[in-house]
Amino acid sequence: MEQMIQFDKKYIWMISLTAALGGFLFGYDWVVVGGAKPFYEPFFNLTSPSEQGWGTSSALVGCMVGAIACIFLSDQFGRKKLLIIAGLLFSISAIGTALAPTFWWFNFYRIVGGIAMGIALNLSPLYIAEISPAHKRGTLVTINQLLIMIGVLLAQLINWRISLLDIELPEDAGFQMIAASWSGTFGWRWMFGVEAIPAFVFFLSMFWVPESPRWLVKADRMDEAKKILGKIGGPQYTESALAEIQQNLTLEDPNNSGIGVWLKAPILKVVAIGIFLSFLQQWSGVNVIIYYAADIFQAAGFNLKQMMLNIVVIGGVMVLSVFITIYTVDRFGRKVLLLIGTSSMAILYLLIGYSFFAEQDGASLVVLVLVNVGVYSFTLAPLLWVVLSEIFPIKIRGAAMSIAALAHWVGNFTLTYFFPVIKENLGWANNFWLYGAICAFGFFVILFVLPETKGKSLEQIELDFARKK
Repeated sequence: MEQMIQFDKKYIWMISLTAALGGFLFGYDWVVVGGAKPFYEPFFNLTSPSEQGWGTSSALVGCMVGAIACIFLSDQFGRKKLLIIAGLLFSISAIGTALAPTFWWFNFYRIVGGIAMGIALNLSPLYIAEISPAHKRGTLVTINQLLIMIGVLLAQLINWRISLLDIELPEDAGFQMIAASWSGTFGWRWMFGVEAIPAFVFFLSMFWVPESPRWLVKADRMDEAKKILGKIGGPQYTESALAEIQQNLTLEDPNNSGIGVWLKAPILKVVAIGIFLSFLQQWSGVNVIIYYAADIFQAAGFNLKQMMLNIVVIGGVMVLSVFITIYTVDRFGRKVLLLIGTSSMAILYLLIGYSFFAEQDGASLVVLVLVNVGVYSFTLAPLLWVVLSEIFPIKIRGAAMSIAALAHWVGNFTLTYFFPVIKENLGWANNFWLYGAICAFGFFVILFVLPETKGKSLEQIELDFARKK
């Protein structure tokens, strides 16, 4: 049916790309700390594993705050207003972190940026899903992940290029030498500060995009919803989309409100699936490779400048891998790609752990890490947000998405904060074998529990879950 409708593709792509700028900023803010880490740690004299873990993971506390705020606010105030606030917070964080005089202020502004990350990662894919036609929804939501990865790559490129500006810093520079260098004093500040430019662009451009039509129907603002749906697909699409949305709202039990909605069996099941997938994506271990890439490559025998270049290569692989998702997600479906990802990563972690156990040369480790990052980047990384943006009922969609996003950030924080301690106790090999076991477990849960959502409207997906007791 949708294939016969003449959609305004230019309009759909423009508002999707604008919303996806939130994903771009998330990607930049997410990994810029990894490349700046070898320089701000000497500046602030961070020597203990707990201090180093806090510097890397403090933004994740803000991410959890942002996700919690969305639980209570996204269904009340809509998607657009909160994304505008996220753009403002990204701008404040970039400038504040770059000018931070102490480690306390550094973490304060990182937490501010984390709040913006929590909002953007939650609402950008949800907004795109709610304005997208069903047959293109997977591709358009994946565009958000593509911009996340472009943000990741840009952060790594900027970190690398800024580190090269300090020509007087030797490749084997120690802690004290880095602290006294230009890179240790000023260079890392530019790594954070340049984010203010795209952050302000996102803040201004979000005033232009419309509110989610599905949220407007839920808020009983029918005239606005009709106008937006009409711009997306014309009168025929407006009529069919409104009928589906209103039918699902009508099917909701009017006497089942508040906590009662969440206690219904189909709701509990779908929220549990969302929470599990969020933890799986984080505990699959790739964020350790991203955040602690410098430490991993140092352990493999690379010097400082080689480490920075290897980190850039990781970002390039992440960007290229998302194009695989764009061309496959609406053809092969979400479940097949997730099964490929979890099984492949389980095998790759087995090999990475063995590389550390057998003390093999650094080149083979880099290849295994790059392949692992590539698999993650076209499966678990984008598909989590595609699935989460699809499976929740309209009545609780914003809050349920926020709960899953909160689980994502709890998983991210625990993984990142405790990694230095876990690594010290387990060693590199056992640490990666643990991630392999988690991916193997995730494979079987996805195989037996997760339904396929390819090609279905959000309303059809909701009805499918409601029928399965």
